[in-house]
Amino acid sequence: MDYVERINLENKRKLQGLLKELPKFCGDFFRYLDTRNTASRTRLSYGYDIRIFFEFIQENNPMYAKMSMHDIPISVLDEMTPVDIEEYLAYLSYYEKKDGQAVTNGEKGKSRKLSAIRTMYNYYFKKEFITTNAPSMIETPKKHKENIIRLDKDEVAELISAVENGSSLTARQLASHQKTKYRDIAIMTLLLGTGIRVSECVGLDLNDVSFKNYGLRVVRKGGNESMVYFGEEVSNALLDYLEMERPLLAEKALPEHENALFLSLKYSRLTTRAVEKLVKKYTGAAKINKKITPHKLRSTYGTNLYKETGDIYLVADALGHKSVETTRQHYAAIDDDRRRLAGKFSGSIFQEDS
Repeated sequence: MDYVERINLENKRKLQGLLKELPKFCGDFFRYLDTRNTASRTRLSYGYDIRIFFEFIQENNPMYAKMSMHDIPISVLDEMTPVDIEEYLAYLSYYEKKDGQAVTNGEKGKSRKLSAIRTMYNYYFKKEFITTNAPSMIETPKKHKENIIRLDKDEVAELISAVENGSSLTARQLASHQKTKYRDIAIMTLLLGTGIRVSECVGLDLNDVSFKNYGLRVVRKGGNESMVYFGEEVSNALLDYLEMERPLLAEKALPEHENALFLSLKYSRLTTRAVEKLVKKYTGAAKINKKITPHKLRSTYGTNLYKETGDIYLVADALGHKSVETTRQHYAAIDDDRRRLAGKFSGSIFQEDS
């Protein structure tokens, strides 16, 4: 069983446990999502978001407060008005989980949770289990356009240098750095040189890498496979890791982790969280004053590719975006820069030749 299959099974197991909490009628909705080949991670996210919706109902409606969530009838959906949905969105600004942990949601978080209950309502409304559809009457919270945070060429060089030299690391960090330097260089170079997602990076197996074709087989969002190509820098970094460090880690690799490309010092497949910590550690060591995550390294690759080629469709394909509009929204600022450059260039028409 490969990494993606194990993750899907784990997500399905978690969702099955979640369905024991959610109202009984939710089972029909999640079976429907399964028939639509919705990604297991998406179904699980819907489950968590929908649970918050019913927690809100229980906290604000005495009729359901003492009732088990599992026993809440489907008629509750018809009882909700557009004003109730607006109150729910306000509730999301600040609420407490059952363990007392405070949670806040910005526009992005609210939009995602509204999308989850909209999808659920649409299903039951079309199936005529309910006669009203309150979430459909609510506008999606407006998202503020965020500037793309990315590294410039000097910062990329400083980051790779920090990984190579271990400069500014603590004594404890240096101890592990001596055992994982080539692995960490390979990871940073791979993320910067291909733009793959951190989940795609940690999901790589040895047989996913072809040095003959300079390509990687990655499993994209939704489970689709894709070939991603890399250059000499990535190839050299991967080969150094495979020759210098991985054999030592592979000697003690845990069962079902032997084929993972990137192994941890615990001899298991590296996790997304571990890679996030690596990026934070090395950007701090390089004294880069930006909040850099693995996704920002992906943005760095996408930005450079777009600046080099000007081909938004190529960038969308390379990043694995299902819709080119997603790519266009992310890199609209670069288009603005290009348009400004065109405006300055047009001024040369009015200049006389000397």
